[in-house]
Amino acid sequence: MIPRYSRPEMVAIWAPENKFRIWFEIEAHACDAQAALGVIPKESAAAVWKAKDVTFDVARIDEIEAVTKHDVIAFLTHLAEIIGNEEARFVHQGMTSSDVLDTCFNVQLVGAADILIADVDNLLAALKRRAFEHKDTIRIGRSHGIHAEPTTMGLTFARFYAEMDRNKKRLQTARDEISTGAISGAVGTFANIDPSVEEYVCEKLGLTPEPISTQVIPRDRHAAFFAALGVVAASIENVATEIRHMQRTEVLEAEEFFAPGQKGSSAMPHKRNPILTENLTGLSRVVRMAVVPALENVTMWHERDISHSSVERNIGPDTTITLDFALHRLTMVIDKLLVYPDNMLKNMNKFRGLVHSQRVLLALTQKGLSREDSYRLVQRNAMRVWEEGADFMVELKADPEVTAALTDAEIDDNFDIGYHTKHVDTIFKRVFGE
Repeated sequence: MIPRYSRPEMVAIWAPENKFRIWFEIEAHACDAQAALGVIPKESAAAVWKAKDVTFDVARIDEIEAVTKHDVIAFLTHLAEIIGNEEARFVHQGMTSSDVLDTCFNVQLVGAADILIADVDNLLAALKRRAFEHKDTIRIGRSHGIHAEPTTMGLTFARFYAEMDRNKKRLQTARDEISTGAISGAVGTFANIDPSVEEYVCEKLGLTPEPISTQVIPRDRHAAFFAALGVVAASIENVATEIRHMQRTEVLEAEEFFAPGQKGSSAMPHKRNPILTENLTGLSRVVRMAVVPALENVTMWHERDISHSSVERNIGPDTTITLDFALHRLTMVIDKLLVYPDNMLKNMNKFRGLVHSQRVLLALTQKGLSREDSYRLVQRNAMRVWEEGADFMVELKADPEVTAALTDAEIDDNFDIGYHTKHVDTIFKRVFGE
């Protein structure tokens, strides 16, 4: 990803220097395991660790690869330059390139998942704080973009908290699924390397041996991983879209923090645009576009091809770096979000009590009217509010068919805002616990 949408910790996971460091550890640990079996001399295995504190020369490896056209061979050649050809004689004994590439890729994905899970934890903390801050802040709920019934801003934050909490579990599951390694040799039969080598290397790297690999680790694991990232990205866009709607001039129930000196438009000095959440909407799409290629990577020819390789070299860094940045940005947006309770009340009252229509409908049915007749009476008066700007309560009290069933006091009772928020505490306990 471009630096504009990157954070250093995640970028470091995908840096060539880190990749080659992981490759080295895989090869060195494999040599130790081979030496323990008596397959290679112990002194040869020990000599490999001479490169332990070496920073591998990326430019030199690239130079070798320009000739060999093979990245793993280029790395092994460079390693031999560092430790000596004689000492490097037994490196990669019985292994194939995918043993290094796939195991390394999974180590990187596990590291990326750890960062993303920590990111979600930070976002959850921000959402929880804002939820309790605005637990009783009344706002209008909307369906189809149209006023529905009252809710609270706290419930909005709580809803997003619950969604992100599910996403944390998805990321943890994805991390577990991707935490495998394979050192099984050509076509995965262990013909030239003992299975105990794989077990040893995986233990050292914090992975689990892949139960059965061909020449590659099965890509259904990776498909599930990137699908989980796609769901997280979709949730980010869900939150961002709600904020963008709330910031619309005609709504203005909340808006992104506007910093001193910030400019909203090169042409119109008055503008305060939701640029951060618009940016998050776009970045979410970038993450999700990796899901289909990851699913298509599941299918390979026989025991191995490399149709997946070019895809993963792109989507591995791009999706994790982008999602890390997006989660961090969304946390900052939530943390600093400006909330306008007065505007929320003004918006709710814009149609003069219309949001209480269902309560009146139900009250009429409780008085013995059929649902069809109750609906007709309520809708008849509601349409005058829509079309003529009338006051809903006034219209109801002037309707003889309504007042034949309900007294003025009973009509008043059905306009109580508190009725709609009486179970907020129950919902909060479900989401956040006691």
